[in-house]
Amino acid sequence: MELLLITSFIWAFSFGLVKRYLSGVDAALVAFVRLALALLLFLPLWRPRLSPAPLARRLFGIGMVEFGLMYVFYIHSFRFLAAHQVALFTVFTPLYVALFDDVLERRFRPLHLWTALLAVAGTVVIVYSGWGSGALAAGFLLVQASNACFAAGQVWYRRLSAVGREWRDRDVFAWLYLGGAAAAALAMFMNPGAIDLRLGAGPMLVLLYLGLLASGVGFFLWNIGSSRVNAGTLAVMNNLKVPLAVAVSLVFFREQADLLRLAAGGSAVLLALYLNGRSPAK
Repeated sequence: MELLLITSFIWAFSFGLVKRYLSGVDAALVAFVRLALALLLFLPLWRPRLSPAPLARRLFGIGMVEFGLMYVFYIHSFRFLAAHQVALFTVFTPLYVALFDDVLERRFRPLHLWTALLAVAGTVVIVYSGWGSGALAAGFLLVQASNACFAAGQVWYRRLSAVGREWRDRDVFAWLYLGGAAAAALAMFMNPGAIDLRLGAGPMLVLLYLGLLASGVGFFLWNIGSSRVNAGTLAVMNNLKVPLAVAVSLVFFREQADLLRLAAGGSAVLLALYLNGRSPAK
């Protein structure tokens, strides 16, 4: 569990750093640099010869969705939202994981529908006064697109790992970053006019932190840590980064929020996630 705690703290600072230093930079460029740095970090561990072509294609595709598209949507949302709002809206990811898993298993669990509605209600409580701006709604939808991509990739990777696995994560993890970087590069070149490579020292240092530590080391530590705990602990740790990120954004980055509304709505969202994690398969 120590590895999961370390990773949660690393990720908690990412939201505020992106908002303060990178929210004005093209989202696809940030995603590409971040994933390219993570790929460079894992090149020494990469064993492409141990990956048959079908496996390599699947891992590449997972990386395009789970890392590439996810980061493009996620980073773009900072143009419309505060860092603590982005962090809070990521709590829907476990609900998408459960939904995608149910669809692939061809089953229906009504509790997932009710927990999703409860989470939406909690979010509305938090941001009710700001929905009329349009920016908040746009940011919310971007984060949900990011959540859906991240959830789909997790489900896909888990199912791939469960079938006749004869490979180690560290030997193939670079395929994921390669796919993610490719997806971000495609998004970047679809809008070349938005790309500006003239970044100051602050944004460059933040990109190094995000690429090498948060994305590179963070995802790998999370992958190892998740294999050493039970499902209940993993579900709790998946949601730990949200209150940590909200707290870091409010305390360290001095963002403003209605704390009473945040506490009330956040409690509803966390209750939804708790109920979602305890639901049995039927």
